[in-house]
Amino acid sequence: MFRFLLLFSVLLPFCAHSAGLSAVQKDYITKHGVVRVCVDPDWYPFEMLNEKGEHVGIAADLLRLAAKKAGVTLEIVRTANWDESLAFAQSGRCEVLSFLNSTPERDTWLNFTRPIFTDVNVFVTREEHRYIPDPAELSGETIVFPVGTAMEELIRRDYPELRIITCDSERDAFQMVSDRKADMTMRSLIMAAYTIKDEGLFNLKISGQLPDYTNELRIGVIKSEPALAEILDFGVGGITNAERQEIVNRHIYIKAETGTDYELVGIIAAVFAVFALLTGFWIVSIRRLNRKLVRISQIDSLTGISNRTRLDAVFAQELDRARRYGRELSILLLDIDYFKRINDEFGHLAGDSVLKDFVKSASSGIRTTDYIGRWGGEEFLVICPETGSESAQVIAERIRIAVKNTMFSTGKEHTVSIGVTSCRDGDTADSMLMRADTAMYCAKDGGRDSVCVK
Repeated sequence: MFRFLLLFSVLLPFCAHSAGLSAVQKDYITKHGVVRVCVDPDWYPFEMLNEKGEHVGIAADLLRLAAKKAGVTLEIVRTANWDESLAFAQSGRCEVLSFLNSTPERDTWLNFTRPIFTDVNVFVTREEHRYIPDPAELSGETIVFPVGTAMEELIRRDYPELRIITCDSERDAFQMVSDRKADMTMRSLIMAAYTIKDEGLFNLKISGQLPDYTNELRIGVIKSEPALAEILDFGVGGITNAERQEIVNRHIYIKAETGTDYELVGIIAAVFAVFALLTGFWIVSIRRLNRKLVRISQIDSLTGISNRTRLDAVFAQELDRARRYGRELSILLLDIDYFKRINDEFGHLAGDSVLKDFVKSASSGIRTTDYIGRWGGEEFLVICPETGSESAQVIAERIRIAVKNTMFSTGKEHTVSIGVTSCRDGDTADSMLMRADTAMYCAKDGGRDSVCVK
């Protein structure tokens, strides 16, 4: 699932200082030396410290890029949690905090760069919760935040009628809502999408957002180093939108909404002052965001086809229809032959390319009424509604031939072994899958590049 790049904890300096820096600023960089940075060690996909102590994630890549553009050398100071990072910065043990919102309390001891990244905050609740046009209407409900977040500070100030609970981590916040230990949380859209998918918390949904609560994440610099804040602000200003989007795409399979859409909500409300219009906009926005969450939770990000979660749902639905109405149903279990050899000989990136090529080839052999998805690794499942054993065998042979005739990116021929089975009286999903798996291994034992029916 994770396809993320690791970064060094000590970022290499830019070999030539940017022309836009003044002579005084360049002299400051030369004399100051390495700049110590504290981060949130457990806030992925924004940032974390991995097992090797390396700073990875969206914030890590953006910080590295800003430092490169400014000609600054950064050193990551390891901490146990975000609270400790804040304490280290306040005591001067690090000079920079990598990725945080400006708040009135933080403004008393930090200078901030311009926003390095913007991401909308959303309310996340369980499925049965109503949408939230105004948190002021939620008197007495509980909202959970990880300790030390800017959103907790703002909600405490603006919505004192909400009961605030704190927890240790992002995952704990979402899990508490899922487990009914809190009514809601408010987190970033990217974090919500990532955590719900990664943790399988599919009883959660987005129930609202506040235009004025957009994350404008910045680099924070302790007040004693104002020149350093100006230098890093210069580096942040040099990051293009294309560079920023490429970094996001590198870490998570989602195109995040920016604050611009929600500013439009404020404009519409101010101009027309029509509550019904505002309510309608909220509903449309929430439904769109929820559809986005559903989509990313059901799609295999490498191949672009259904993942196992989606296949399980489709299979259960089609099996129920077949049993209820006495319809035919068949499934095909596909396994790419000698796939481990492909990875060993050509590398995992080439293996990923083979998987993509395979999906295009196999998809050309199925009908528009069939469903294909990635079952796991190099195994794929095809669900064929209204299809008996003989027709399913024909489809399997068509797929086998299409794969065999495909020109793969490795420049070599690759084949597939296919197990076929059809629904019988008393069948369950497990019994059909077990039979298809047996048939697939029968095809492999028979020399591979073949189809076996059970």
